[in-house]
Amino acid sequence: MSRIFITGSSEGLGLMAGRLLAEQGHEVVLHARNATRAEDARREWPEAKAVVEGDVATLAGMRAVADGANRLGGFDAVIHNIGIGYREGERIETADGLPHVFAINVMAPYVLTALIERPRRLVYLSSGMHQGVRPALDDLTWTKRPWAGAQAYAESKLYDTVLAFAVARRWPGVLANALEPGWVPTRMGGPGAPDDMDQAHRTQVWLAASDDAAARVTGGYFHHLRPRDPNPASRDEAVQEALLEACEALSGIALPA
Repeated sequence: MSRIFITGSSEGLGLMAGRLLAEQGHEVVLHARNATRAEDARREWPEAKAVVEGDVATLAGMRAVADGANRLGGFDAVIHNIGIGYREGERIETADGLPHVFAINVMAPYVLTALIERPRRLVYLSSGMHQGVRPALDDLTWTKRPWAGAQAYAESKLYDTVLAFAVARRWPGVLANALEPGWVPTRMGGPGAPDDMDQAHRTQVWLAASDDAAARVTGGYFHHLRPRDPNPASRDEAVQEALLEACEALSGIALPA
């Protein structure tokens, strides 16, 4: 049995992954943005071991989630499922001065990776949209460019993939991988999303807990249990180091050696 923490798991793919892991005999801890969401998750799935509360839109909230997870003891795996979709229009800024989509999709996985007691496996959710963009390391926070919501989201998913590979390289004792669940009809994906909802959560479960040799790898990128080539920029070690340095400068938190 493994102990697994899933961020952003009060509903959607995170909750689906938690249920499947529990069916397989694992102990699952969920995460919700606030007390109301936490209560909804407990009502929806009372078998969860615990629900950690904290809004990862802010650095203070990210620290609170890390502290809450650490108080429960070490985990065998952490699934960084937390994420929001894109919206066009004006750039929305958090209390820390970061674009909302960057704070939740990129900074939260980075900070939680740095602060949560190191597990044996780390799983990061990307998106097929990450293939269509290049790193914008000189403007991660969109202060120099006109706001473009779809591009900002796609870049954030590229950075999640970069983060996974950077961690895999820096922490050889940890299996760190990224995946794309597909465009599925979750609240974020929308009712018209064409991909198979039943397949969307299975790859993160497999990477987090399976004894299958194909899942016990590191620095991989997957879709529906199969390896897939990521954006080549995500393999660039200079890009990886630049992203880590930028995240450290923006958060004041260093990724441990």
